[in-house]
Amino acid sequence: MTSLPPAATPVPIVLAGARGHGRWHLANIRRLQHQGLVRLAGVCELTPLDGTELAAFADEPPEQSADFGALLDSTGARAAVVCTPIQTHTALALTAAGRGVHLLLEKPPAATRADFDRIRDGVRDAGTACQVGFQSFGSHAVPAIRELVATGAIGTVRGYAAAGAWVRDDAYYRRAPWAGRRRIGDTEVVDGVLTNPLAHAVATALELAGTTAEDVTAIDTELFRAHDIEADDTSCVRVTTASGPPVTAAVTLCAEQAGEPYVVVHGDRGRITFWYKQDRVLVQRAGHGPVETVHGRTDLLENLVAHLTEGAPLLVPPERTGAFMEVVEAVRTAPEPRPLPSDAWHTAPVPGTGATRRVVRGIDALVASGAETLALFSELGAPWARSEVTSS
Repeated sequence: MTSLPPAATPVPIVLAGARGHGRWHLANIRRLQHQGLVRLAGVCELTPLDGTELAAFADEPPEQSADFGALLDSTGARAAVVCTPIQTHTALALTAAGRGVHLLLEKPPAATRADFDRIRDGVRDAGTACQVGFQSFGSHAVPAIRELVATGAIGTVRGYAAAGAWVRDDAYYRRAPWAGRRRIGDTEVVDGVLTNPLAHAVATALELAGTTAEDVTAIDTELFRAHDIEADDTSCVRVTTASGPPVTAAVTLCAEQAGEPYVVVHGDRGRITFWYKQDRVLVQRAGHGPVETVHGRTDLLENLVAHLTEGAPLLVPPERTGAFMEVVEAVRTAPEPRPLPSDAWHTAPVPGTGATRRVVRGIDALVASGAETLALFSELGAPWARSEVTSS
């Protein structure tokens, strides 16, 4: 993480959604508050945080309210972090923009392309900054990889591929009413593996490829589920562009063994592998030995503060996530995810927890093969994926 010189006055911040992943944001705000960059002015939660949850802020406890707009008004917040359920992002983002409050908006920014457009237009018209929470975009490995590609280190690029094999137990889908849902009533949610838990894999591949929403000409999706949910937990996607090589992603939450997600840039004279959670890059190319490097990372809230106080360029404005939102829209409008046949998965215990999880047989190798070959599950011969590709 980079460190900035303290601002003359710490930026007052409201955090909407301080439990679940919001705990990470709470700790990060505390880190930046210790540096004198920000001040936690308010916390927006339906149930207020107790003293234990706010122990790190005991000397200056934040105001709490379930009314986001009222909290922004009463605290005089200059910025807000929104880490709430996907389907609430649009209303909260527009509430902040309407009050001139700048945003760090968790990914995915919205459940639909139309709502994403409303957010993008709303913050632009209000003249406020909006940083979308794709933390991997802050990795210094991203410009380093782009420079390697631009200078021809791996020759002509043939494609970009993402792979993610994660483990989630059955309780993961019971943690919230919206978990694993495509919609709740008439409200779109789109909480699938491609669009939420492993959204970073998809978005990082698109970012390295430099793909914009306008570049996208077609998106092929294959959506499956081993769990008894609405959304997908084992899926792949291929994004075809007008001027560049394809971008693919193969991901699952039903892995045999949990692994680090990664992105591969395939060239005709080598390849670059990027483990984006670790900021780790491996370059393999003809005529050279492998070279591995670990890069720094700029925190996105820190960058937002620097943008507000020093005019630093914003790392992840909404426009840089437009191609990802095209994928979200393709997943949203695709046919319902297909349940995997019972012989394609099995239940396994989670050691030391008493919980269970579902494991798709052979999925780890299938995900890796997808990243290696830029192929979809159906093209790799998975018997449960034949003739399942959907294009948009």
